Amino acid sequence: MDKTARMKELIARLTEASRAYYAEDREIMSNFEYDRLYDELEALEKETGTVLAGSPTVTVGYEAVDELPKERHERPMLSLGKTKSREELRDWLGDQKGLLSWKLDGLTVVLTYRDGALFKAVTRGNGEIGEVITPNAKVFVNIPLKIPFQGELVLRGEAVITYEDFERINEKIEDADARYKNPRNLCSGSVRQLSSEITAQRNVRFYAFALVSAQEAAETGKTDRTGEAAGEAGTAEIGKAGAGEAEAAVDFENSRKKQFAFLASQGFDVVEYREVDAGNVEEAVSDFEERIRTFPIPSDGLVLIYDDIAYGLSLGTTAKFPRDSIAFKWEDETAETTLLEMEWSASRTGLINPVAIFEPVQLEGTTVSRASVHNVSIVKSLELGIGDRITVYKANMIIPQIAENLTKSGTLPIPDTCPVCGGKAEIRQVNDVQSLYCTNPDCDAKKVKAFTLFVSRDALNIDGLSEATLEKFLGRGFLHRFADLFHLDRYREEIVAMEGFGEKSYQNLADSIERARTTTLPRVIYGLGIQNIGLANAKMICREYNDDLERMMNADVEELSLIDGVGGVIAGTFCDYWQSQKNREDMRLLLSELTIEHTQVDESALTLKGLVFVVTGSLNHFDGRSALKEVIEQKGGKVTGSVTGKTTCLINNDSASNSAKNKKAKELNVPVLTEEEFMKRYLGMEE
Repeated sequence: MDKTARMKELIARLTEASRAYYAEDREIMSNFEYDRLYDELEALEKETGTVLAGSPTVTVGYEAVDELPKERHERPMLSLGKTKSREELRDWLGDQKGLLSWKLDGLTVVLTYRDGALFKAVTRGNGEIGEVITPNAKVFVNIPLKIPFQGELVLRGEAVITYEDFERINEKIEDADARYKNPRNLCSGSVRQLSSEITAQRNVRFYAFALVSAQEAAETGKTDRTGEAAGEAGTAEIGKAGAGEAEAAVDFENSRKKQFAFLASQGFDVVEYREVDAGNVEEAVSDFEERIRTFPIPSDGLVLIYDDIAYGLSLGTTAKFPRDSIAFKWEDETAETTLLEMEWSASRTGLINPVAIFEPVQLEGTTVSRASVHNVSIVKSLELGIGDRITVYKANMIIPQIAENLTKSGTLPIPDTCPVCGGKAEIRQVNDVQSLYCTNPDCDAKKVKAFTLFVSRDALNIDGLSEATLEKFLGRGFLHRFADLFHLDRYREEIVAMEGFGEKSYQNLADSIERARTTTLPRVIYGLGIQNIGLANAKMICREYNDDLERMMNADVEELSLIDGVGGVIAGTFCDYWQSQKNREDMRLLLSELTIEHTQVDESALTLKGLVFVVTGSLNHFDGRSALKEVIEQKGGKVTGSVTGKTTCLINNDSASNSAKNKKAKELNVPVLTEEEFMKRYLGMEE
């Protein structure tokens, strides 16, 4: 393969990995493998002098998802150059002083404060366009909603979830297959929720790592500010006030440290840092490294930035990196070992996960003998075979991963039968990722996991039915359908005689089952285990159809997709589930055992029921589009993101603009109303 062809191949693989990681909160490639391929691409670009369009060495991140409003950053947020060499850090610093801080592993967020109040929060997105998450930011655990500084303040920081909270949240998810893989994925999903209520439950924390600008109240709104932001790590825009703005821009005496102190004085938790110079930077790195194993927040390295703001800004940027800061990535401790076997573990969805078993090795102070390989695509890319010599490491010094396969025999067979039921297994490709699935609908693994989810806290909430107990009940033929849970009294004597049970345990179980008979429809829908349907989605769908199950079962994909927060993928799996007559019959049997509590809705207040609106542009009478959306939904209406033939009207104060939504509305003869016109016509309110 020639060098250009190899570069194209690397760009495609790295781009797909970035899309999965940043936009879809999933991982198809280890960090170790990504860095290795990235370094190979960068070396080829230097060698050939060619950089191809779309190369991750000159692009940043991935596109923001469609569900949240998007906004362009005033200044691009670039990535950081990186090194794993302490000596290179020392040489990079030269005779300058710097600040060395944790590189936290979460989701970067830009906050804007105006007149002392939180005005806006936007995710990093692709570095140029991010997602507006202001309502969610307001429920972060430690974020100041009001600050002493009056004027406009813009800063950057990392939204994170601690290991402790990560474990706490995962423990509440009784279905092991639904648990989050790592704190970063949980944080990303939590920050980008459509409901801030869910975000509030996740204990998201914010740590400031950069001041972008600080403009006094008297001068707020000026665009001519001192300096320009460049780096993700904290390249701030304000150093010392320029001659024409002596009273407008805050003077930080040309010091990053002073900026950090200022942010702390405003009530922000600032990322932990140390002052360093060439003489002690290596010692400081070692100190951070010793503490990473007990540090409560995920970190994938360190950031070093010049304390001298003017000096750093004078260096400018490359196409992708600022020159005033650099990232230090931990030199992964790797160990060579032998692959002994591949364990294939079935889940309730039918997904069969590969887990590598290898000769035990010492890594980061612990003995490691297992590592998840995630899916068939990764198995194939590593060209694994039993007996191969492999190197393993701990991602972020915590999660065991295979780094490289030194032998690359490629002889590992992919099973064609399920390890649990012996039924047929097949490889399916979803979003360019190949995974193994059991095709047997009656697979015991599926049944155990399905029943475990059904009795979990957020579903029917039946105490006393652990996965082990359910496995015994299924093995003895007590359970076939969910409705059978309400007839376990038929097997009372057998259950009482089972090991670990007895009269009291049985009675406690019977009482719990009886309490579970009274429940809500969203809990039941969630408990069914329909792919992609979480409790929040179930609530949205049930609310939309006012708990009318027949309408829900007969709804088509297009109709369901109009529900805010549902979308095409969720609508598709929901519709597919009800195409099965067996699923419909099982549901009817189940409902005959239950008493469904309905949420009372004042129909007279639903004056916008059946109407669909699209809101775009800035508003004058509501505190942002989300506030108007809430009013519309409270009155029974829907707010969607795009104009279609079903749209009642487009709300846009700039009704004469040539925006894409306005053009679409005109093509479809959808009325375009100003905010005041909408309020008068649909809310009965005068301007």
